[in-house]
Amino acid sequence: MDIRLDGISHSYGETEVLRDISLDVASGQIVCLVGPSGCGKSTLLRFLGGLERPTSGRVLQLGVPPEGCLNPLTYVFQDFALLPWRSVRGNISLVLEDHGIRGAKAQEIIADVLARTKLTDFAKALPKQLSGGMKQRVAIARALAVKPAVMLMDEPLSALDSQTRELLMDDLVALWERQPFTAVYVTHNLAEAVRLGHKIVVLSRRPGRIREVVEIAKPLSQRAYADAELEQVQKHLWHLMRDEARAADEELLHV
Repeated sequence: MDIRLDGISHSYGETEVLRDISLDVASGQIVCLVGPSGCGKSTLLRFLGGLERPTSGRVLQLGVPPEGCLNPLTYVFQDFALLPWRSVRGNISLVLEDHGIRGAKAQEIIADVLARTKLTDFAKALPKQLSGGMKQRVAIARALAVKPAVMLMDEPLSALDSQTRELLMDDLVALWERQPFTAVYVTHNLAEAVRLGHKIVVLSRRPGRIREVVEIAKPLSQRAYADAELEQVQKHLWHLMRDEARAADEELLHV
């Protein structure tokens, strides 16, 4: 299933947040949204997920969800959003219970996503017993359990230390290589964007408009950390954003 944003504009009262955003998200792509603080990245994600409606424009779902899809659009949050009294297995089973899936079928799905996210040995652990990186793996496993058409990822690694973030990026690449998924991924971190994104969408400062769409053809598995080509892409992204990022930060200080 593909997603199309068609002329999305939005205002909160007299504050214009987004202006005329049109974008295609193709099945099997990771599309990263980057831009200055306050440019509307997370707002755009809420429109994609149907949590809010834009002032004008449309979000279109094109084609059909994958076989077995329970939730076409599924979030992965920055703060993990795990229930502290439920085990890893229990947090994953919760989304299946919402669809009436229990027993052997549920256990089969849970075992699959635990294996894919390297969590099999931690199935009985409570969230308080896990590191931040492990908690985010649980959140990703929970999202995968409903076989979403598109994962909506709102700065999923920003709460983690740099080492854990690098490991989770490796995990996401390995997941995608084994079974490609579609994601719209909001981040402030340009290194994340060039490591994970097939397409990087650069938004301007508020009102957010698309300044440029950068596509990276190099396979995810071949994107090394000291890759000169990717470093040039990252520098280009920062050149596009630098002045507007500084202006946006100064603007937010005076709000």
